This record gives sequence, structure tokens and C-alpha cells, in this order.
Amino acid sequence: MDLAGDRTRLTAVLGPTNTGKTHLAIERMLGHASGMIGFPLRLLARENYDRIVAIKGRAHVALVTGEEKIVPPGARWFLCTVESMPLDRPVAFVGIDEIQLCADPERGHVFTDRLLHARGHAETMVMGSETIRPLIRKLVPEAEFVTRPRFSELTHTGKRKLTRLPPRSAIVVFSANDVYEIAELMRRTRGGTAVVLGALSPRTRNAQVGLYQSGEVDYLVATDAIGMGLNMDIDHVAFARLTKFDGRFPRRLRATEIAQIAGRAGRHMANGTFGTTDEAGTLDEELVERVENHRFDPLQSVMWRNNDLDFRSPLGLLRSLERRPTRPELRRMAEADDQLSLGLLMRDEELVGRARNPAAVRLLWEVCQIPDFRKVLSDAHIRMQGQIFRQLTTGLAGRLDTDWVAEQVEKLDRTEGDIDALVARIAHVRTWTYIAHRGAWIADPGHWQERTRAVEDRLSDALHERLTQRFVDRRTALLVRTMKAGGELLAAVNAKGEVLVEGEHVGSIEAFSFYPDATIEDDDLKAILSAARRALKDEVAGRIGKLEAAPDEDLALAADGVISWRGTGIGRIAAGPSPLAPAVRVRDTDLLDGAGRDRVAARLTRFLADHVARELQPLLRLRDAAISGAARGIAFQLVEGLGLLPRPALDGLIHALTAADRRQLSGFGVRFGPGHVYLAPMLKPRPTGLRVLLGAVAAGRPLPAALPAPGRISVAVEEGEDAAALDLAGFALFGPRRIRLDRIDALRDAAESRRRQGGLTADPALAPIVGCTVAEIPAILLAAGYRPTQDDEGRVTYVPVKARRPQAPRQPAASADSPFAKLAELRRTNG
Repeated sequence: MDLAGDRTRLTAVLGPTNTGKTHLAIERMLGHASGMIGFPLRLLARENYDRIVAIKGRAHVALVTGEEKIVPPGARWFLCTVESMPLDRPVAFVGIDEIQLCADPERGHVFTDRLLHARGHAETMVMGSETIRPLIRKLVPEAEFVTRPRFSELTHTGKRKLTRLPPRSAIVVFSANDVYEIAELMRRTRGGTAVVLGALSPRTRNAQVGLYQSGEVDYLVATDAIGMGLNMDIDHVAFARLTKFDGRFPRRLRATEIAQIAGRAGRHMANGTFGTTDEAGTLDEELVERVENHRFDPLQSVMWRNNDLDFRSPLGLLRSLERRPTRPELRRMAEADDQLSLGLLMRDEELVGRARNPAAVRLLWEVCQIPDFRKVLSDAHIRMQGQIFRQLTTGLAGRLDTDWVAEQVEKLDRTEGDIDALVARIAHVRTWTYIAHRGAWIADPGHWQERTRAVEDRLSDALHERLTQRFVDRRTALLVRTMKAGGELLAAVNAKGEVLVEGEHVGSIEAFSFYPDATIEDDDLKAILSAARRALKDEVAGRIGKLEAAPDEDLALAADGVISWRGTGIGRIAAGPSPLAPAVRVRDTDLLDGAGRDRVAARLTRFLADHVARELQPLLRLRDAAISGAARGIAFQLVEGLGLLPRPALDGLIHALTAADRRQLSGFGVRFGPGHVYLAPMLKPRPTGLRVLLGAVAAGRPLPAALPAPGRISVAVEEGEDAAALDLAGFALFGPRRIRLDRIDALRDAAESRRRQGGLTADPALAPIVGCTVAEIPAILLAAGYRPTQDDEGRVTYVPVKARRPQAPRQPAASADSPFAKLAELRRTNG
């Protein structure tokens, strides 16, 4: 076999990345009247098409890929993917880029075929790595070689933490999951990243590359898709993984693969660096030396597949694909997707029966070559290929059903969903774009080419938007760049209290506290807080003035001791000189200086004093009353006890009271119960809550205290209850319940009235008086000082334990932790 084809001159331009090989090939092509270059990626074909259109004009330049064909009538220069090169068109110049891909297990046979058979009638050039030189010398003996040195140096810098990588870095991994995981980390720590992986459509990939190239983000997270000719301003390549899954099992990266990817660092005369991250570990010193000096083992063989196919029958076609090469340098291609599709479709006897002649077999082979851009060759893809072949071999038209095509494309024209859903739809629609460019298969191919391209563009734009939303925090990226450049951050506060630094939301101010956005990383927080404080200086001063002028209605004291202004906590109540004169602690905040803190404290102290005076007015009125003698003593101790005291503590003073004293105290609301002396107005819910709060603060007990709901007159005794708070609230222990003191008096009055009028029984009508159940009445009567007895009629009645008067309710033994003991201790301390 004549491996070299036509004996026109073939030049192999070889060298590492960043040597200008592709640029040289384009210059050579444009020096001829016509030419064609095959690229490994549709993206590169499009990029160079746009470049040459700008030089030669759109009328003279063609773009030919599997999914896109722009071929003006006067086209002279063709930019193609290697698989789509129209080799039946004679041109003066033919070029093949990345020729070392002849050894690629999946696509290598196509590159080998172009090396052996694609020729320009004036000049042929292949460009790639030095590793393929010996094989080209054997396969194309007449080839001439040009070595191109790298324009810049590539230096290994060891390993670094992901979060410490320098700006303009590309981070390389080998799975979509790893790309997403690291991109999330870079968004949080560095404001965001662009992402590049093989599953992206060219339009999305271009948009992501543009995000990086424009400087909007300083980092790129990518798979080895960046290793093939993507020209970007990358200063450093960091390998976050050193193994990849090759379709069968994970394996370590080869030195040539590391060099191809690392070579993206440094453009033209700018030097580049490469290394690893902590997660990947370190590179072997020998491997580093080989990458830095571009020394790699030569390729031993290239992939090959027979191109002299037998179209007489499907079986003959399959056998011709399995033919073995006759030279040791050529290695037969394992079954590619198109060959696998052929084998699977041949299981359908009805479908094979349609391939009765060479034209039908050739059509079947073309259908098998419809690509599955998801790279999974699923059953659904095989079924679609079979359906397409059936439609193309049915009737005289030999075209796809327009309604069916419309239905398939319409299902894909949806931009909702997550990243994975959009990637899957783009892969599907790219397949339909490929089909639309098979002009003979479909009615009005121009319409469907535009339709599928528009759908792909919409999906690609939506995917770019989702990727940017997920992996780019424009605020943090802007702030990080400004700080790294040494600039001073400009900050302001809007009417909603949102704090803006460099126009980006970084947090909010509530009262006198700044709350940074939760997404700001610790590394950046210090600088952002510094800028925010500068912006908030005048704002805080103004707020202090507003607080000082605010009416008391704008402030509130909560049960947990927090004092709030317009709904935001700015201080807390604390123990002061006495329970009725508590102190104030202003909430910690960096926004208040010493003078500002003093002004806030003074305003809160004034509010607190007014609040106590307003809510506990009956208690303070008793304190300030013009009374004397024993009444004065009782009033003083009641005030110190915040409105109530156990009766035994006042027995001496009570015995000394005159009738006039009692009337005077009664006028202020003082009541003498069987177990307590209390100020009746202080048992109402609002003053009760404040009294308990003041008592807890003075005694150092936890807040908020557990109190009965407003309006409750008794509660069942429960294990673990806040006994101190209930005591101070005026709920005394009575058998199975704690009952409010005024209701105990009401029960006593009702009991005595019934006893005098015909006998005291466990009358259910007593239950509502103290809020108990009927079953609890006997125990409560016992606690109130009554014992059961039987009268002459056998009826159970209750009589006082001592006939002279009802016994005082049983009180628990005094505890050092009781509120009254604590208050007594405070009196002694302050006395």
C-alpha cells in the first residue's frame, strides 16, 4: 500500500507548546491561492476561522466542522476539524494540527489517515510534538522536519495550597465533579473562577474563557480540555489531580500529558510555571526535569483503521473495518463508536434487510457516524440511529419526517434546569445540528441548521449564566483585586442600611452593629471591615443623635434583658445599686468609640429608669408615701422585696400596726394574706414580668425566667420549674399547684363564707377561683389549713385546723437561693 499518497513535499513542524507552530501554518496557507487546515477541536477551527475572516474577508473563508458548515461559493481557505476535512476538494496547502494525536486511542486513526493520505498539491504541513518524529520518518520517509523552540521558559514551582495559588492560574482536574468542587472553593475564597471541561459547548466554553481573559476572574478550573490549543493568558498551571480515568481504569498521568497541559502557562515571550496542589502531592523530580526540558520518550506506534471499506453488505463493511495493518508502526483501532453502532444495528434483521445495495450500506455507515456528544453511546442513541436509517430508506423521498425532527428539537429548546440538565440538552442538540448539516437527509436543511444552532446558542448562554451564577462572586472578586492592587476601598451606606464597598454589598448595619455578609471569607474580612468602619463613622454618629432624641416608645425591654431600639438589640440590663436601679451594658461593637458608647449608655439608663417608674408606679408610690411607724417599715421592706414578702418575715411589724396603719397601707394596695404580704397591683402581668426580670438580674439568675402565661391564676407543680421566678411572681405553693396570691385570698374568703353558711365541702364551684381541677380541691383545702370531717348526716365537710383562724399556707424551707434571701442579702450589703 502507498502509505504516503501523493509525493508532494510534507513538512513536519515539531516542538513543545507555545512555539508558534499553528501561527506558522496559517501564514504558509495564506501564502497559497488555496488551503485547508484540520484542527483537533471545533473551538480551534472556529477561533482561527474568525481570525482569517478578519484578514481575507468572509467571502473567501470556509468553516467546516461536524456541526457547522459555512462554505461561500468563492471559498479558498478552509478551517476544519480533522474529521470533517473535505479531502475531495483540491487545495494548494494542507495542514494538520496536533499530529501527535495519531496515537490517541479514540481519534488517532483519523489523524493517521490524514498524515498518510491528505496532501496539498503544493505544500503539506503537520504540526505537533517531537514525540512523533520517528514515526513520521518511518511512515513518510520524504518528510522534512522543522524544530521550533518554545518562546518562553516553563518552570516547576512545587506544590501550594489551593487557596494560595497566584492570580492567573489554571487548576487542572479530570472529572466534572472535581471541577465543580474546586470551583466552589475558589468562588468562596477568591471571588470566583471560570470553568472549562469537554462537556461544554464551544459557545459556553468561549464565554467562560472570555470571563477569564477579561480579568473578571483570576482563576480557571478545567479538565485537560485546556491542553489542546486553547490560547489564554495563564501564568501558572496547578494540577489538583495526577490521575485520570481513561475509560477502563484510573491511571497516572503521563509525562507528555503533563507537559501538554502545563505548557498552557506562559504565552509568547512570557514565562510560565507549573506545579501541584496539596491534594495532588508532588511530582517526581525526573518527570519535572523532562517537562521543563521537553524530553519525552518517542511514540512507538500510531492508531490506524482501514479506510478502504467494503460497502457491498453490512457484514462486508464490518469485516473491512476489522482489517489489520501490514506495518508494525500501525496499531489497529479498537472499536470506535461508529463501528460499535454498526455492530449493534446489525442485530436488527429488518434494518439490515434495508441495506441491500452499496448505496444503502454507505448510508447505514453514515448514520452510524452520527456522534453522541454525551460520549456514552446509550441505547437511546442507537435507537435514534436506527429510526433515522429507517426513515431515510422509506419511500421515494429518502428524508427524515419533518414533524418528527421538529418534535425532537422542540423537546430540547428549554433553558430551565441545573448545569447537568443543560449540558445534557446541549449534547443532544449538537447531534441534531450534525444531522441538519447532512443536507440530503432533511427537507429545508438551511432552516434546521439555523433552528438547531439557535437552540444550542440559547442553551449555551443559559449554561454560561448558570456557571457564572454558581462559580463567580463578582463582589468578592472585585474586592480581592482592589485589595491586591493596594487601592483604598470606597464604602457607603444606603437608605436600607446596606453597606456597600466599591459598590458591592458586603453586609448591613443594624442600630450600631455591622453584620458582614456570610459569604465573605475570613482572609478578606479584615480589609472589608476596615473600609466599612470608615464609611459608617458618620452614619453611627447620626444614629446616636437619633437615639438620644427618640421617644421611649421606640425602645423596648425584653424578658431576656435585651434593650432594643426600633427592633434591634443595642444593650442589656445588668445588676445595679439596687433591684429598682439596674445598670446598663451597651452591646459590644467596633463601631462605637468611648464617647459614643457613653452617650448610648446614658440614653438606655434614662429609658430604663423611666420604664421602671412607669410599669412599677404603685410600688414607687408606696416607697415615696408619707407614712411612718410600723407601716413605714412594712412599706420599705415590700419595696425592697419588689412587691411581696413571706408573712413571717413581717410578723413583728404586722403586730405593731394600728387600725389606721392598716387602712393607710390598704389604700396603696397592700394585702395581708395567710402566707404573704403583697402589693396587689404588682400581680398584674406587665409589672410581674418586670419585677421577675429585675429580681433575676439582681440575683444573677439566668434569663429569660419561665413564667406562667399572662392571665393564668395557677399552674401545676412541675419538676424542674423555675421556683425562684414563680415565688417572685406571686405564685405560692399550695398542694399540687402554685396559686397566685390574690386567688389564695379569694379562696379563703369563699371557704370561710361557705363554712359559716352551712359547712365547707369540696364544692366544684371552688375550682374556678384558683384555676384547679375538681379532683385537686381537697388537696388545696388541706394546704389552705382545713381538715376533712363528717357531720351528723355523714357529709364530708372541712373545718379549720385551728378554730380561731385558717392556718397560713405551708411554705417550703427557706433557701439561700430564694429571691427573698437574695434580696435580704442585697439589703444587708447596701444597708
